[in-house]
Amino acid sequence: MTENSADVQKQTDLGREVVPETPSAGKWVEGMSRAFTSLQQRNFRLFWSGQIVSVLGSWMQSIGQAWLVLELTHNAWQLSFVGALQALPILLFSLFGGVFADRWPKRHVLLITKSAAMLQAFLLWLLIYTGSVQVWHIYVLALLLGLTNSLDFPTNRAFVVEMVGREDLPNAIALNSSVTTLARIIGPSLGGIIIAASGVTMLFLLNAVSFLAVIIALLLMRSSELHAQVRPDSEKRQSTWQSLGEGWSYVRITPVVLLLIMVVGLALLFGSNFNVILPLFATNVLNEGAPGYGFLSAAFGVGAFLSTLWLAWGNQKASIRRVLIIMLVFGGLEIAFAGSRIYLLSLALIACVGFVETAFASQSMATLQALPPDHLRGRVMSIQVLLFDGSLPLGYVLTGWLAGLYGAPIALFVCALLVLAVTLVGWLWQRSLEISKR
Repeated sequence: MTENSADVQKQTDLGREVVPETPSAGKWVEGMSRAFTSLQQRNFRLFWSGQIVSVLGSWMQSIGQAWLVLELTHNAWQLSFVGALQALPILLFSLFGGVFADRWPKRHVLLITKSAAMLQAFLLWLLIYTGSVQVWHIYVLALLLGLTNSLDFPTNRAFVVEMVGREDLPNAIALNSSVTTLARIIGPSLGGIIIAASGVTMLFLLNAVSFLAVIIALLLMRSSELHAQVRPDSEKRQSTWQSLGEGWSYVRITPVVLLLIMVVGLALLFGSNFNVILPLFATNVLNEGAPGYGFLSAAFGVGAFLSTLWLAWGNQKASIRRVLIIMLVFGGLEIAFAGSRIYLLSLALIACVGFVETAFASQSMATLQALPPDHLRGRVMSIQVLLFDGSLPLGYVLTGWLAGLYGAPIALFVCALLVLAVTLVGWLWQRSLEISKR
């Protein structure tokens, strides 16, 4: 080897010696890009951006609607009644929403539902602005919004895979969840500031305008870039009831889908009830009052948001075993929170609860969206909406009843034990499926 060759080799070796810093930085950059990989697809990028504005407006309206009902009635029971009217159609009609989501182009369905929700918000703003609003107007409009959501929710969730395909589906679902979670943190706070500055009227106008963002995004999408969804000819000849029965039959005879829907649905029914008990923990248990309640709610939201970023970063296909393990941790954290009497510890625990709840719910939804055939996805999503979302008010009733009898800590402890029992059943069920495959 010549001297010049040796020098070149030495320089090359020296160059290699400094490379270790580059891969670590490169891995970090790669990880960051992987967390937003589904945004590389134009249609999803448009939809996600529009959703940020629209969902933020919806959360602002939710606090405005509650404030308006209190101003008109000064009756806390009326708040729960309006919430029930808005949730009832989801419980009753989301299954039919899934049928229509499978029959019609999902992008067109979402254009209809988002436009209807925008009209609802605009009508409410107009009634308030003209000074003619009455509480029965709010009842009717809440019921109409619930009907709209019974079609929008299953269609929205079934549409994600059409925008990104199956490979990036876990990442897209996590990013979608991050929008909802972030809006849940920011929306009520921003709504409260707007109410204090200019009154409740402006919230409904802002919400109506916010729907334009997602409507424009849907209009700008390229149909040629959507992942094609082919519907069998036999499906076109089915009645609504036959289509509904086909969706139920698929869930019933597909063990993995049935397990996830039932087990995760029951875990959320028993365990996802913090709207009812957090005020009681803040005031009666931890003695921190309204500010303490606000920070507990924010901590839960922060934990959930960090979970969505973690899921988006990983973009991993979920397994039933992983979902069940996270559910086990969820139940254990709820028991720990129920027993805590230290405020800072409770803040940390409720943030962890928000993290793991979002983790197992999002991963199960990703699996449920990826498994069904294209022509059945809307109906499977409608069953998921029914058990994951529509049944939550029943959980609130159960938790409120237990808290009224025995106090908030005992109520949460009992609900957490039910979550652990459901998880155990799910684990045994999953094991039996593994054994049957051998």
